[in-house]
This record gives sequence, structure tokens and C-alpha cells, in this order.
Amino acid sequence: MLVANRGEIALRIVRACHEAGAEAVAVYSDADAGARWVELADAAEHIGPSPAAKSYLNVDAVLAAAKASGADAVHPGYGFLAENAEFARRVAAAGLTFIGPPPEVIEKMGDKAVARRTAREAGVPIVPGSDPVSGAADAERAAAEIGFPLLVKASAGGGGRGIRPVAGASELAGVLATAQAEAAATFGDGTVYLERAVPEARHIEVQVLADGHGNVVHVFERDCSVQRRRQKLIEEAPAPGLDPALRTEIADAAVRLARHVGYRGAGTVEFLLAPDGTYYFMEMNTRIQVEHPVTEVVTGVDLVAEQLRIAEGESLSVSQSGIVLDGAAVEVRLNAEDPDNGFAPTPGQLERFDLPGGPGVRVDSGFAAGQRISPFYDSMLAKLICWGADREQAFARARQALAELRIEGVSSTAELHARLLADPELCEGPVHTRWLEERGDGAP
Repeated sequence: MLVANRGEIALRIVRACHEAGAEAVAVYSDADAGARWVELADAAEHIGPSPAAKSYLNVDAVLAAAKASGADAVHPGYGFLAENAEFARRVAAAGLTFIGPPPEVIEKMGDKAVARRTAREAGVPIVPGSDPVSGAADAERAAAEIGFPLLVKASAGGGGRGIRPVAGASELAGVLATAQAEAAATFGDGTVYLERAVPEARHIEVQVLADGHGNVVHVFERDCSVQRRRQKLIEEAPAPGLDPALRTEIADAAVRLARHVGYRGAGTVEFLLAPDGTYYFMEMNTRIQVEHPVTEVVTGVDLVAEQLRIAEGESLSVSQSGIVLDGAAVEVRLNAEDPDNGFAPTPGQLERFDLPGGPGVRVDSGFAAGQRISPFYDSMLAKLICWGADREQAFARARQALAELRIEGVSSTAELHARLLADPELCEGPVHTRWLEERGDGAP
């Protein structure tokens, strides 16, 4: 199987292949020659220069690598080509198995405006909003019905990008024009729509699995509310303080949507949860998530192994009744960034990288001391995942693990995480998605 990605997720998939008795083929750019996932794979193919557009996003190069290596399947990981419907089609056209949902599902759920309509058809609550708006006059009419504050959102957006807040009517025309230009430049599609802002909302997402035999299950939920610029920093499973009946209702809604669209593989249905307990569909990610390990450690379900089973045409190895929560877990994203400088990336030589251990501690990383953190890609160094019998123990283990961690050569978010995990507000209960910025540790 060809692993069409890099970093910790590439290493994660290589390991899953070996556990399943399959050979793994890595791909690498100039910047990643000699990387850990390349060394641990059974074979490796060079796919181009360091810039992602010329390597990891180069469909022709990736498919050529698959052909040269004799691979018969492609796992896209997350990011890069993972939610690219045309890539999935070309993989299939080349006679290869794509480890993910059908291209038409990727396409439908990747367009946020279409995804909203699809969720509504499935009986899943959506945030009050509009269809795509073409200009200022159209937007003003829609905003009058929705009310302020609201968000201008790119239909082709994802990962927290392509979103602009609007506090009042006087700002709408200017924000709309900026958002359309940004959407066109970032996603190649300037289509935007309006959506009501939900103040002090939590970000709750439900992990789903679906095979080709009609089995669709949820693997409970994660709380991803600790964010900066709508980018996740800390994730928890299960979501703290969630009423059991509401947990079941949200999970059932996610399963209903996955079944409605004919989903296959691992995916995530994301929701906003208002303070009054009202929840709304936000988007669906048609891939494995960065934060999947917190779900794995509280349920014992190997999500990547399930992806491989599904792609092989097998049934899920788990049933809904067999998936149970055990304890609590927290994941922190350790990035090569400077939180005191607007979270600016800090590429450079990773001179020291001593990782923590101990009971309940898992570290997913694609790097080792002596390697260079490239400016060409995402700044993530590692994911620290800590399990405990309860949330208090999980947090305590995470604090201890961060105290043991040693990173030299690049700035990182480790000290910020240590402060956050000791913050009384976060320790005592759930927070909302603007909490970090209001606290003063997030750049606006």
C-alpha cells in the first residue's frame, strides 16, 4: 500500500500496514529524504522537490510512484490529497484501491453549502444560514433573515479556514468581498454563504465508521474547543460534562448522516454545541482526523486498522454495542511555533527531542533529534496523548509528560500547553471555542 503523506500520520499508517501483514510504500520529497517513515517503510519513492505543490500535492507524481512500486492501494492520510475527489477518482481509474469514501461522497461533503443541505435532508440540525450568496445585495437580504453576528464561510473551505466574522450590517459588504477573494485564492472557488454565529459554542465531533455491508457505527465523540484562529490545539475524549442523553442524540445524528450519504471508511461529523444544549451540524471530514488517537485510547478501537479492513471489503470488526468508553484522554498538538509571536512557524534544526513516557502516555511523531523541521509543511512536531481513569488523571499525566519533554533548536507550543492544562477554568469543566483567545493566549 502506498502512503501518500508524510510525518506522524505516514508513520502511523506504515505501522498499521505492518501489523496487518501488508507492505508499506512511503513517498518523500527532497526535504524528507531519510525521514523516519521513509526508513521504516518496505520501499520508498521520491516524488519531487520540497514544495508541496510539486510533491505531495502532485497527483501525477503520486500515481507514478504507486505504479513504480507495484502498490495496489493508496492511503492519503489527512491533509494534502485526502479530501480531493478527483484524486480518489484517478486512484480508482489507475486500478488501485483508495483508502477512503467514494469520490462522490467526498465531493458532496466537501462543499460546505451542499453538506448543509444534505444534513438537513438527513434530519440533522443545521445552523441557520443561507444558500451561496452572489453579491452584497444578496448577502444583505440573507443577513436580514439570519441576524447578526454571523459568519461568512467559504463553500470549499475546511480545517477552520475560509471563515470571516461579521458583527453588524455596516461590515457585511467589505467582509464579503474579502472572503470571496480569499476563498478564490485559497480554495480555487470564491463561493461563500452566510451562517449565524453561535456565541460560546463548544466544538463537538463524532467519529464514525462505515463498511460496504451496511454497518455504520459511531466511536463516541471528541471535544475540540481549545482553538486559536479556529485551529485545534487540544482535544479530549469523551467530551467533558456532556449529558448522556445528549451524547446519544448527537452520536445518532452523526450515524444517520453517514448512512444517508452512503459513507464508507472512517469519517468525522462535526457539530457546534450551544450553551443551552442545542447542537448544529457544522461539517463532515471525509478522512482520518489528526485527533483520532484520543478516540482510540478511550475505546480500544484501532481506527486505521478499521480503514484497511473496510478497503479490503471486510466488515467492521466492532459492533455498536461492543464500543464502550473507558476512562478519559487528552491530546495536545506540539507544533514548531512561537505562541508569543502570533504562533509564527519556527522551522529549523531539531537539536534535542526527548519524548516522555510512563503509564497512559502515547506520543505520535514523525521526527527525531537531528532532523530539520522544514518550512514547506505543517509545523506539527508530535501529538501527545494521555489516558487516565478519569479526566483529572489524564490531565495530570499530560502535565507530567510535558514536564519531561525536552525540545531544543526550535520554539514550540509545549509551554503554552503546560499553562493551559493547569488553568482552573479548563481543568474544572468544558470551555468554548473562543476561550483561548479571550484568555489572552491566542492570537486574534
